[in-house]
Amino acid sequence: MTNPTTTRGLWQVVARREMATALRSKSFLISGAVLVVAIVAMIVVSGFLNGRPHDDTVAVVDGTGQRAVEAASGIADRLQEDTTVTADRVADRGAAERAVRSGDADAALLPTRDGYEVVGDDDVDSTLAQALQSAVPATVLSANAADQDVDLAKLQAGTQTTQRLLDAGPEDEGVRTAASYVFVVLFFVTAIGFGMQIATSVTQEKESRVVEILAAAVPIRALLWGKVLGWSVLALAQVVVLGVAATIALVATGQTGALGPIAPALGWYVVFFVLGFVALSSLWAAAGSLASRQQDLQSTTAPAQMLLFVPYIVAFVAGEGVKTVVSMLPIASTMLMPGRLAEGSVPLWQLLVALALTVLAAVLLIRVGARIYERSLLRTGGKLGFGEALRLSDEREPATR
Repeated sequence: MTNPTTTRGLWQVVARREMATALRSKSFLISGAVLVVAIVAMIVVSGFLNGRPHDDTVAVVDGTGQRAVEAASGIADRLQEDTTVTADRVADRGAAERAVRSGDADAALLPTRDGYEVVGDDDVDSTLAQALQSAVPATVLSANAADQDVDLAKLQAGTQTTQRLLDAGPEDEGVRTAASYVFVVLFFVTAIGFGMQIATSVTQEKESRVVEILAAAVPIRALLWGKVLGWSVLALAQVVVLGVAATIALVATGQTGALGPIAPALGWYVVFFVLGFVALSSLWAAAGSLASRQQDLQSTTAPAQMLLFVPYIVAFVAGEGVKTVVSMLPIASTMLMPGRLAEGSVPLWQLLVALALTVLAAVLLIRVGARIYERSLLRTGGKLGFGEALRLSDEREPATR
């Protein structure tokens, strides 16, 4: 019988072994590097596209069309910063259409019997089209008023419409919304990826009978805690690396304005991430212990995968009311609550409820996962179900079914 004194701290040895094994794996390092490169590339491309000046040329055949294009330039710049629209006066409709077909003009603004039409080749940029459609009526109205000797200012008196919001959202709403979805996808990908590696590691050791050697020297529960700790540290380290890489990319591309709105949500994300991942990692380990071979993992890991798929789908398709309720539920809160914090303020009581339920769920899932792991790890001969494993007697010695 193993002396408790000699086994004290063995779970730390197991954790270091798990981390060392993963860090020596080329596939683990390559997958992490690909994620870092993907996030940095996404930020760089976004910054490049948003900051790049956009110039459009519109072919026109008359003075009114030219004035409309000049007015559209200011409208387009308000719709999309650093956008310029320039008029190119040509001889007739045929010349304008040829300019569009050849690419010399992005569009043409041509008079019709009852107004103007915007002519494009295979499509017209949405910002350009919106700007022209807004500028043409005002320009033509001004020209008609001048022809009829009408005081346009008096005619338009009292027609101005403004907007006032009773509950105005943040000015940087786009950045906040993007951050909320990033939180969802990041936890989903990390939990699935690392979770399957935990389950696979357990099954491989069980299938090769290495676990029987380990169990002779290390208590089974210490094996579990070691795996949970080791892989949790690796998962959190990957999130930190991705966060640092994203921050450097934002600073390098001059998008530092995106950091302020999401910084508090990022802090809470780390808290929820740790609790949620530790809770799930015990289930992943239990799922690995239920399988006798790699082919069994698809079915034994299904419950853990469902715990991730449901809130993932809710995050993208559900309404705000459903998201509010689900964001306070365990596991789902890890995905949704930081996203809600990024998008705006969340009542303190909802945050505390989500945190308390997550802690409670983590404790329960860890206890259930440990019980299943201890009862099924040394059993061979076929896969077990979660319910079947819970009904088994505690196994300390190798056994077969």
